[in-house]
Amino acid sequence: MDILVFIQNNIWAIANMTMEHISVVGVAVGLAILTGVPLGIAITQNRVAADIVLYVASIVVTIPSIALFGLLIPVLSIINQGIGWLPAVIAILLYSQLPIIRNTYTAITNVDPALREAARGMGMTPFQRLLKVEIPIAIPVIMAGVRTAVVMNIGVAAIAAYIGAGGLGLLISRGISQTDPRQLIVGAVAVSLLAIVADWVLLKAQKFLTPAGLTR
Repeated sequence: MDILVFIQNNIWAIANMTMEHISVVGVAVGLAILTGVPLGIAITQNRVAADIVLYVASIVVTIPSIALFGLLIPVLSIINQGIGWLPAVIAILLYSQLPIIRNTYTAITNVDPALREAARGMGMTPFQRLLKVEIPIAIPVIMAGVRTAVVMNIGVAAIAAYIGAGGLGLLISRGISQTDPRQLIVGAVAVSLLAIVADWVLLKAQKFLTPAGLTR
């Protein structure tokens, strides 16, 4: 009952924190798609480059989020952005690279060679084959990587509250510092629900973007 009363009394503050959370993750993953998908496509042309890029991206994911935030603080302090929204976006952008690049690379390299030959036989240029054949076929796998990145980084964004990025992590941090289980539970549940809803929305987007011939 105390939790329901707390939600009722702070509904607008919770809604504002949710929008802050969405803005951080949305901008970061959006930038990760714009950089990761082209990079994943580019490295399909060179196995050595692919191994290097995927290895570096894997190393970044192993860095604890709080440590990565700590590394970004002195670097961004040069432009007076050591804490707040910017370091959170950059950290989540870096964490999003591996699933997006890896899934893009895997999807493009696994396109049936017979389809490539058919497209070549129709007189398509390499760019046309990529745009009209390979990417449409790869969309389900690429979107799976995007979904993984979003769900994973909704949790990472909660930790970003400790560097002043706002979001639902504020409820969790305040619940811990003030020994208030209401805020802690509401924050944890809100983050979990946001991840579930985001994954569902992206699943619908994945089905919408997938060519009809692949859904049958």
